[in-house]
Amino acid sequence: MIPTRPGTSGTPVTTGIIGVTVAFFVLGALGMSDVLFDSLGQFNPAVREGQWWLIFTPVLVHAGFMHILFNMWALWVLGPQIERGVGTGPFIALYIASAGVGGVFVYALGDPLTFAVGASGAIFGLFGVWFNWALHRRNTVQGQILLRQIGFLLLLNAALPFILRSIAWEAHLGGLIAGFVIGEAWFRLGRRQSPALRTGVGVVVAVIAVIAVLTL
Repeated sequence: MIPTRPGTSGTPVTTGIIGVTVAFFVLGALGMSDVLFDSLGQFNPAVREGQWWLIFTPVLVHAGFMHILFNMWALWVLGPQIERGVGTGPFIALYIASAGVGGVFVYALGDPLTFAVGASGAIFGLFGVWFNWALHRRNTVQGQILLRQIGFLLLLNAALPFILRSIAWEAHLGGLIAGFVIGEAWFRLGRRQSPALRTGVGVVVAVIAVIAVLTL
C-alpha cells in the first residue's frame, strides 16, 4: 500500500534528488532560469544535432511552482519504498532510465521544435514500477487497494499536461513504460538477485534510450 505519510529515512537517493531539484528551482527563481533552461532543457533540434544527454537533464529544471510541487510530491510518496525495496543503485538507475525513455518519447512523438523540462518521465517510471507490483498482487486485498491508489494518482498526474501546457505527455508515457518494464524485470529476477544485477537492468534501459535517440 502507498503510505499517506511516507518517510524518507534511510532513502538517501530520494532525499538527495528532491534536495538537488529544489536547489535548481531556487537558482532559477533567483535569475538563472534562462541559463538552466538553455543548458538542461530538452530542445528537440539540439538532440537531433547530437546532444543526446538532453533526454536526461530536464529532470533538474521545472516550468513553475506547481510543476515542481507535483513532481516532488509524487517522488516523496512513491520513491522511499521503492528505494528501500530494491536498493539505492537500482533506484538511481530506474530514475535515470525512466527519464531517458521519457525523453526519447518526447523526441520521437513530439513536435520537431518541442522544448521540454521537468522530472515527469522519471516520476512516471516510479508509477510504472508501482503499477507492475500492484498487478502482480491483484488477487490480494492489498494489491487491489494499491491498484486503486495507483490508478487515482496516475489519473491526477496524467491530467497535468492539460493544466500546464509546458508538460509533455510523451514523457509521461515513456517513463511509465520504462518503469513497468524495469519493474517486471526485477520481479522475474526475484528477491535473491544482487542489487548490482537490478542496477544493470536500469543501465541497460538507459543505454537503449541513448541508442534509440541517436538512431531515430
